[in-house]
Amino acid sequence: MNLYQIFKASLHSPKKIAAFRLIPIGKVMQYIFSYIFMMSLISFVFFTSGISDQQTTMEGLLEYFSKIQWLLYPFAFVFLFVLNTVLIFVQISIFAYIGSGILYLRKRRGEYRHIWRTTLFASTVPMLLSILATLLQWTSSYVQIVVYIITFVYIVLATKYYPIKR
Repeated sequence: MNLYQIFKASLHSPKKIAAFRLIPIGKVMQYIFSYIFMMSLISFVFFTSGISDQQTTMEGLLEYFSKIQWLLYPFAFVFLFVLNTVLIFVQISIFAYIGSGILYLRKRRGEYRHIWRTTLFASTVPMLLSILATLLQWTSSYVQIVVYIITFVYIVLATKYYPIKR
């Protein structure tokens, strides 16, 4: 499957999300890093527009930024990419740990690496909602709670399709 097919199936099918636990790790990494790259680009655009707003209010800063602009922007993008990578991996790992508990409670068979992959694909819709919230500048804790609840619901629905323990 290509990334677009995986993306499309992870939007609406908990059964396929559960089946994606068997996708090779290379595809999984391509999927997650394409999302991280997209988030980093959005963050970078907001960073550069925020710098532009700040530059117009501080006259001395304008001259300073014009001198180091070639250095500031590449480092800012790399920093945003690394920060987004860490945050997304930690979020997925925490939800995968919760998913392991769900598998145990439902008496389903699965390893942590399987539920981690399932969690990644189950968080596709919440990731899109967080991108939308970022673009519309909705920075409310309620938005984050809704994103977490949707991720949790997708994980619960996907674990239904894991094999039963004997």
